[in-house]
Amino acid sequence: MCAGPVREWVDLGRQPVSNAFLKPEEVDSETFFRLAVGICADCTMVQQLEPMPTDNMFRADYPYRSSTSAGLRSHFEEVARQLRDTELTGVDDLVVEIGSNDGIMLHTLSAAGVRHLGVDPSAGAAAAAVARGVRVRVDFFDERSATEILATDGPAKVIFSANTVSHVADIDTVFRGVDRLLTPDGIFVFEDRYVSDIVEYAYFDQIYDEHFYLFAVRSVDAMVARLGFELVDVERIPIHGGSVRYTVARPGSRERRPSVARMVEEEARYGIGEHETYLRFGRQIERIRTDLVALLTDLRDAGRRVVGYGATSKSATVTNYCGIGPDLVPFICDTTPEKQGRLSPGAHIPVRPYAAFSDPYPDYALLLAWNHAEEIMAKERQFVEQGGRWILYVPHVRIV
Repeated sequence: MCAGPVREWVDLGRQPVSNAFLKPEEVDSETFFRLAVGICADCTMVQQLEPMPTDNMFRADYPYRSSTSAGLRSHFEEVARQLRDTELTGVDDLVVEIGSNDGIMLHTLSAAGVRHLGVDPSAGAAAAAVARGVRVRVDFFDERSATEILATDGPAKVIFSANTVSHVADIDTVFRGVDRLLTPDGIFVFEDRYVSDIVEYAYFDQIYDEHFYLFAVRSVDAMVARLGFELVDVERIPIHGGSVRYTVARPGSRERRPSVARMVEEEARYGIGEHETYLRFGRQIERIRTDLVALLTDLRDAGRRVVGYGATSKSATVTNYCGIGPDLVPFICDTTPEKQGRLSPGAHIPVRPYAAFSDPYPDYALLLAWNHAEEIMAKERQFVEQGGRWILYVPHVRIV
């Protein structure tokens, strides 16, 4: 990042590609890496020490689809409306989204007649977006692709990205592309999980291969300044257990809002830039592992049936770090067709269609998609009415 020394604070062990849900015949060729995380002593950026190659993570068959969540659909519809009403007001303004996935955000802008382009390396996700009427370039976003987009579409008034910028270890390449493509008065807006919330609520499973960086306002402020930009606004948003929306512009082109300094001060009070804060977090992660494995083992030994709910990327960290396999959780149910009939990464727990959850209901459900807990629990009232109980593991292990 800034070439400062990075001090390790946790090692979550041997981990797989978090979204590589396997066919049974693919088990022997699975890719693993060491998931260790540190903090830069100079810029305080929290980052992995051994990145997984990007091509291994974001393949043509990348299975994640943002639109499967009603909460995310609502969120990105609002993002699109806000950008349309405040920034994309010119008749020919262009918005480019980095990591457009299945077009959940750009679909709203496309329907409003806004000139747009999504950039995503997953052919499968891009096809889903095209089916929604979204223009997509199947590619990684960097200086090369930005130059080609500039030649064909012209400069972008807005470049947007959600839960993607933190994925790129060589983040300089993204900002060189932004520099090439953005208009002089344009903005680069990106959303990502907030490390302060991750620490406060022990969301340790937010650490997986794709999340190479865990952003704080202070570290992002230093990062964008080093790369020739200015952080002009920040806003806390509730998705994914707590995220921040960062607005970046060319230096001097926009007024810097008081929210930036205010959040930097808050982080300092809570020790978000200090190595010891993360060492304590690492010890809390160890306690969660001990407690969760003990609970699942006791339930199994008592003849209780536990299934997983939500074959999320996060679940790869939980199952592999904790050593949870089919002996403790026989299967995980999930609504994503691309994951069904496959095995979970590393732990090789079968992933079954959503209908399997109620055929019949289990005694307990391990909620791996906890960031959608409110939506899921409202949907699954009958499970509880018939005696089912939820197992949650962040910020601590408990049955609800």
